[in-house]
Amino acid sequence: MDGEIERCGFLFVHEDMVRQVTEKMPEDEKLYDLAELFKVFGDSTRIKILYALFEAELCVCDIAQLLGLTQSAVSHQLRVLKSSRLVKPRKDGKTVFYSLADDHVRTLIAQGMEHIEE
Repeated sequence: MDGEIERCGFLFVHEDMVRQVTEKMPEDEKLYDLAELFKVFGDSTRIKILYALFEAELCVCDIAQLLGLTQSAVSHQLRVLKSSRLVKPRKDGKTVFYSLADDHVRTLIAQGMEHIEE
């Protein structure tokens, strides 16, 4: 097996393809940020909140009731989602309503659901 790895590394490199991919590869910092974004999606509570917001704009109390969580737990998760720019707040009097930050977030959730339902 070691011989195959060594051989592959020296004999079968497709330089044109490697160069083409290298030219298009984002900087490490961007890839790190992308990995961090996907980590946020790695928590089922945050996914539930995002999916609820996919359906409607909601306040913390609504989300807590809907998901059977404490307001404190929901607020904590919303802070994470807000800092990742996945949700945005809108104040109406004393109540803060949350919604998905933009259509990119809506697309990510929709495509994720489509992928798992195939």
